[in-house]
Amino acid sequence: MRVQFVFQEIWIGLRRNLTMTIALVVTVAIAMALFGTGVLLKMQVDKSNNYWSNKVEVSIYFCNKLSANPACKKTEPDQQKKDDIRKQLEGMSQVAKVTPETAQQAFQRAQQQFKDSPGIAGSIQPGDIPDSLRVKLKDPKDFAAVVAQMQGRDGVDQVVNERAILEKFFKILGGLQWAALTIAAIQLIAAVLLVANTIRLSAFNRRRETGIMRLVGASNIYIQLPFVLEGAIAGLVGGIFAAVLLSFSKVFLLGRLQKNLQFATPLGWIDVTTVIVGSTCFGILLCALASFLTLRRYLKI
Repeated sequence: MRVQFVFQEIWIGLRRNLTMTIALVVTVAIAMALFGTGVLLKMQVDKSNNYWSNKVEVSIYFCNKLSANPACKKTEPDQQKKDDIRKQLEGMSQVAKVTPETAQQAFQRAQQQFKDSPGIAGSIQPGDIPDSLRVKLKDPKDFAAVVAQMQGRDGVDQVVNERAILEKFFKILGGLQWAALTIAAIQLIAAVLLVANTIRLSAFNRRRETGIMRLVGASNIYIQLPFVLEGAIAGLVGGIFAAVLLSFSKVFLLGRLQKNLQFATPLGWIDVTTVIVGSTCFGILLCALASFLTLRRYLKI
């Protein structure tokens, strides 16, 4: 009988404040979706960073007929000069490993990397990427030492630090992450205020019933439970809608990032499910807590 009464009171409260309940659900859904998107972007950055941190290299590109560097004079160094440069790199204390890569090997690697982007893959022709040396550093911060030795050397077109490219990519993702979290924080504040107003109106509309319950000896928990559950249910429904929005974020936002940006390490649906469950639980607890704190102030008979 008591359980039936509690659910009856919840239904009455939600029905009487239907408009505000819908607004609350929408606000919670958007807030949780943005919060979850920010967390997913953070996971994307961390996962990609951990994956690539030990794989980034410095590339020493040799001159060829297509080099834009005037010092190259549109000529390619002979094999002896390439071997001398390689030996010099291998003798540096900052270098862990040097791997030669021919123009054909570079072309095949580029085709594999951009296989999901036909436009980019089709624009790369054999010979566009010159012969190079891929240098693995013991510490990526020692890039300046390699530049000092190789930049401007006869036969070297350019020195490229792949870590610098990755840092720009991670900086963009980090900016998106903080933008999503900032907007989510604003939405969460709005959700808390809406919960407070909704519960306040519900308590005011049912002040007579709660007064009678208090007179007949009902406990505070029994009186407050329907109101707290109203907020929790609104948070749960909002979390369900947020789960749908987060699924769209996985497919259309992170999916496109992983497809168009080769440095993005894929996030699995397990990661997304974890974020969905976590954000939904957070939304429920937030709404329930806001309801409880509001009741302590406004439900005094």
